[in-house]
Amino acid sequence: MMSFEWYLPVIWTGIIATGVAMYVILDGFDLGIGVLYLTTGNDRYRDTMMSSVAPFWDGNETWLVLGGGGLLAAFPLAYSIIMPALYIPVILMLLALILRGVAFEFRATAKPKRLWTLAFCGGSITAAFAQGLILGGLLKGITVRNDEFAGGPFDWFSIFSIMAGFGLVAGYGLLGSCWVIMKTGGDVQAHARRVAPPFLVTVAIFAALVSLWTPLRYAHIGARWFATPNIYFLWPLPLATAVLFFLVWRWLARGDELKPFFGTIGIFLLCFLGLAISSYPYLVPPSVDLWQAAAASASLKIMLFGVAIMLPVILGYTAFVYWTFRGKLREGEGYH
Repeated sequence: MMSFEWYLPVIWTGIIATGVAMYVILDGFDLGIGVLYLTTGNDRYRDTMMSSVAPFWDGNETWLVLGGGGLLAAFPLAYSIIMPALYIPVILMLLALILRGVAFEFRATAKPKRLWTLAFCGGSITAAFAQGLILGGLLKGITVRNDEFAGGPFDWFSIFSIMAGFGLVAGYGLLGSCWVIMKTGGDVQAHARRVAPPFLVTVAIFAALVSLWTPLRYAHIGARWFATPNIYFLWPLPLATAVLFFLVWRWLARGDELKPFFGTIGIFLLCFLGLAISSYPYLVPPSVDLWQAAAASASLKIMLFGVAIMLPVILGYTAFVYWTFRGKLREGEGYH
C-alpha cells in the first residue's frame, strides 16, 4: 500500500494545476479584452469592454502567484530547471503584465488615450503570446543533466511554441469576446458576437494542430495516447472537446448570452486536462517526474495545512466578488 508521503506530491501537483487553470480562465478573459482592442477602433466600445473587467482583473492575476509560488515551494528542483530554461518568455510575460496593469489604470484618466490604449493592447497580446511560448517550450521538452538545466537560452523557441503562442492569443480573444457578450448589451455586445465565431474557428484549428503535432512529434506523448489500453480510455476527451466546440458555435449563432462563455471555459479545461495527461507524471518533460522534483515530505505537509485554510478563503472571496458585480454593464456606465 502506498503511503501518504507518496501521495503528497500528487496532491501538490493538483493544487498547482488548480491555480494555473484558475489563472488561465480568469485572467484569460481580461487579457482577451486587450486582444479585442485590435478588432475595433471605437473608443466607446473599448471603454465599455475595459469597464466590464475593472472589478476583477487585478484579483484574477493573483492565481499566477499560487501557480508560480507553489511550484517554487513544493517542487524546488522543477522550479530551478524550468526558470532558466524559459527565462526569456517568463520575463517577457511578467513585463507585459506590468505594462498592461499600468495602462489599465492610466487609460481611465489620460487624454488622449491612444498611448495607453496601445500599451494595454500590446501588453495583453504579448503576455498571452509569451504564455503560449512557455507552454510550447514545456511540451517540447527541457534538456536536463545532473538535475540542472543543460540547454541553451533559446531552446524553447520553435515553430511549435510559436503556434502555441498564437493559439493562446486566439483562445483569450474567444474568452474575452464571450465575456463581453455575457456582460454587456447593445452595439458592444453585437460587435463581440461578430468577432467571436472567427476566434472560435481559429482556436479549433490550433487545438487540432497541437493535438496532432504533440503525439506524432514527441514519442513519450504518442505512447501515452495511442498505446493500448490507454487509447480506449483517453480518446473520449478529444471527442468531448470537438462536441463542445460545435455547441459553442451553435450557442453563438442562436444568440445565447451565458452559454458561450461557460462553454469556452469547458473547452479550456478539457484542453488543459489533455495537456496534463500528455505530461504526467513529469513536471519537467521528459525526464524529471513530480516525486523527483518534490520538496521534503515534512515541508509539503506543513504547507498543505496552510493551503487547506487559505485556498477555500481565496475561492470564497473570488466567488463573492463575482456575485457582487454580477449583471449587465450598460455602455457609458462603470461598476461602483
